[in-house]
Amino acid sequence: MTGTLRHKLYEVLEVGGPGNRAAYIFDVFMILLITANLVAAAVETVPTVMERHRIFFVAFEAISVFIFTVEYGVRIWVSAEIPRHENLTDGGFRARFAMRPLMLIDLLAILPFYMGAVFPDLRVLRVFRLLRLLKLARYSPAITTLSNVMLSERRALGAVLILMAGLVLFSASGMYFLERHAQPAVFGDIPSAMWWALSTLTTVGYGDVVPVTAGGKLFGGLVMIFGLAFFALPIAIVASAFSSEIHRREFVVRWGLVASVPMFRGLSADSIAQIGRLLRARHVQGGSDILRKGDLAERTYFVVSGEVELDQEDQEPVRLKEGGYFGASALMRARRVPSTVTAITDCDLLSLDASDFHYLMGQNPELRHRVAGVLRRGERTDYGQAGEAPWLEEDEGLSG
Repeated sequence: MTGTLRHKLYEVLEVGGPGNRAAYIFDVFMILLITANLVAAAVETVPTVMERHRIFFVAFEAISVFIFTVEYGVRIWVSAEIPRHENLTDGGFRARFAMRPLMLIDLLAILPFYMGAVFPDLRVLRVFRLLRLLKLARYSPAITTLSNVMLSERRALGAVLILMAGLVLFSASGMYFLERHAQPAVFGDIPSAMWWALSTLTTVGYGDVVPVTAGGKLFGGLVMIFGLAFFALPIAIVASAFSSEIHRREFVVRWGLVASVPMFRGLSADSIAQIGRLLRARHVQGGSDILRKGDLAERTYFVVSGEVELDQEDQEPVRLKEGGYFGASALMRARRVPSTVTAITDCDLLSLDASDFHYLMGQNPELRHRVAGVLRRGERTDYGQAGEAPWLEEDEGLSG
């Protein structure tokens, strides 16, 4: 019983996934709670609001810390369910798990509260409640992706940082030699001139320190131009790497879905990649019909997330989840849809148009021979689930 409960909590807290509704609800709740904590921490600094609603803020903080503490403890408890290769006991693995970066962030989010309660003189540590912002990284795939991008591009970003530091020093040195006699109070030494260099290169331009000599103004204009170029570099590096990471993940998902269709099994990597590039995304709300019986079959669908149901005559309905596909026979010959397909939940789908597929067959001999062989043997895999045996049907010609 304990093992079953622990495993279920592990799936909610650590595994998640598009098909896990409990994990989705928990993640949304935690995101809202963390956001509310950040808003409360800011509003508390308004004296009139704090005096009027002090009890509310104190109670909200205590309840939030209690929830965060329970979450932290449960995560350590369920960590024993994580597959591991190390020959460690559950206790040893939990100790190592507690040292992971995200777990340390969780600990820092609650530690100031308890330290402030035990040592009243350390209540200044409550400002570290703002570290709860970092907890969002656990519940937001986009933030996690951005963190991974920053980590993978750390060498390039480090090189740019060195160049930017050198440019700041060069700009401050130039302005020191050009303006030190005209404005000794603000350009009397290079460290003082670095404030002007930094605000100018970042295009902030506070205007509190400006060159007054002709040479200083000319040099300042050049520094502005260099600043626009150099400070755009880290933005370009991060944006390019972020885009590449997103496309890489999409490629992996599309590859797996295409390769799961029996008709495509055994194709070369290049052929599967070509098919994957033709897929188009579509979102369907729960309860909506994706295909209706008797409609002309024009495309194949792959289930990225959610659940769909195929309503067949004289047979039990078939349900397909993430990794499933349906309508594959439309790629081989014109026909009518044999059964209605309904989205049971909100679904994200990828579709492959028959017209695009036929064009690709004309350009790809391997794919053309593969489809010809399937037709010659009378095989049909109109729908199925990744990892399961294909479902075979009788062929139906185009009617009507």
